[in-house]
Amino acid sequence: MTAQQCFALTPGEPAGIGPDLCLLLAQQAQPAPLVAIASRELLAERAKHLQLNIELLAVGPQQWPDHPAAAGALYVWDTPLAAPATPGKLTPANAAYVLETLTRAGQGCLNGTFAGMITAPVHKGVINEAGIAFSGHTEFLAELTHTEQVVMMLATRGLRVALVTTHLPLKDVAAAITAERLERVTRILHADLQSKFGIAEPRILVCGLNPHAGEGGHLGREEIEIIEPTLERLRTEGMNLIGPLPADTLFTPKYLEHADAVLAMYHDQGLPVLKFKGFGAALNVTLGLPIIRTSVDHGTALDLAGTGKVDTGSLHVALETAYQMAASRRA
Repeated sequence: MTAQQCFALTPGEPAGIGPDLCLLLAQQAQPAPLVAIASRELLAERAKHLQLNIELLAVGPQQWPDHPAAAGALYVWDTPLAAPATPGKLTPANAAYVLETLTRAGQGCLNGTFAGMITAPVHKGVINEAGIAFSGHTEFLAELTHTEQVVMMLATRGLRVALVTTHLPLKDVAAAITAERLERVTRILHADLQSKFGIAEPRILVCGLNPHAGEGGHLGREEIEIIEPTLERLRTEGMNLIGPLPADTLFTPKYLEHADAVLAMYHDQGLPVLKFKGFGAALNVTLGLPIIRTSVDHGTALDLAGTGKVDTGSLHVALETAYQMAASRRA
């Protein structure tokens, strides 16, 4: 296995459960070399706190691993903390450290050192308290990779849900769903399902915006004036787009059985269903980037940091998906 097939793992907020997740994960062997970009001292202290016997193997630009670490070992590209990290206690001084781990991972993916990156949760609030403007992994990586448009997609076994709009107040959603935005997002979703998931002819179900998909215009005209014309235009290019469908019936076996992804118009239209289906075993994928990036679907869980009582399910799914996406890209 070559260095180009290494994967980067960023533990996120040092006071949260990210370091715990990395160490718990290291108890099992991985199918590819996995490099934690983190403070070696932090991981050693957390391992001692959790009473885990994990061997931390030093790697870096001078020497990347060419084979997976054995169970009970973890490759670490040492990235020093600015201040000591205590489980559950946020420290703004370490905000720059968190961003440095993301920068190293992202640049490593761009230059071919890493085949993809998997991210544990960060704490946006403490980064902003440090005086650094930061709205999240997605926006940070879009800027780092000079990507104009990215798409958030959450997935669990048997269901993928991408979003036309993400973190907007509900009152602003309708105005944000323009033909241009819908077309860009649909093109990115379709292209990445092909190139990163190896699906030759993706079948995408598209939600309507309004109840009953507008009910012929009686409950809103966005379906008639924006969504359907845009989908019809993209269908002429060969895209298999079904909809707009009422969201309250789309998420049923009849429709989902043969679907590769669902495109929801807004955050709480699609994600409650996905999280109900796959809570604890879902992941976040950033589509549109020139690199592979997957993430856990949960937060820093400060109250659980250092307790050992954390569920690694989401991280396992994020890793499995990153490996599969990289394999599809190479195929």
